[in-house]
Amino acid sequence: MTRFIVTGTDTGIGKTIFSAALAQATRASYWKPIQAGLEEESDSEVVARLAGVAIHPEAHRLITPASPHYAAEVDGVNIDVETLTPPPGNFIVEGAGGALVPVTRTTLYADLFAKWQIPVIVCARTMLGTINHSLLTIEALRSRNVPIHGLAFLGDPVPDSETTIAEISGIRRLGRLPVIDPLTSENLAAAFAANFDIADFR
Repeated sequence: MTRFIVTGTDTGIGKTIFSAALAQATRASYWKPIQAGLEEESDSEVVARLAGVAIHPEAHRLITPASPHYAAEVDGVNIDVETLTPPPGNFIVEGAGGALVPVTRTTLYADLFAKWQIPVIVCARTMLGTINHSLLTIEALRSRNVPIHGLAFLGDPVPDSETTIAEISGIRRLGRLPVIDPLTSENLAAAFAANFDIADFR
């Protein structure tokens, strides 16, 4: 079955675009457990527009654009982590920000990943600082015995950084999704097919 969690080394690096590309290529459904910040297009809406796959409703839609734990507090919402359960069938789950983003004051996304035991794909941007951020993310996941499926790089090619992260961590490089302009469903599908092997996700 196609079941993956997509996390990242930081916020705003392109996890949602990669999630859309992966969902589109595998025809898996998509779930964003918690959406914080509703002023702009939500991540679920982006994936629906770009991938055209089934979208599972968020467990929580928070108005405040902040870390889920704080957004929930500001919005007066109680997040019960015990009720956060991935959907059935084939799916892509996208976390918020990085792996150590707090869901509540006592639970991080990485803690949920450890509980779910679903293979995680770590999305890493190729900009300066990515080696440190990527290796820290991998260590945080490994310390919780989270299964890591591989690394997906996002952005312009930086071969040495990509190779260094893969070699030091021992995590395989799945590919690199370049900047796509204009970002359309067709261009996204073509870029994913040109830079990733779909067999790596079966």
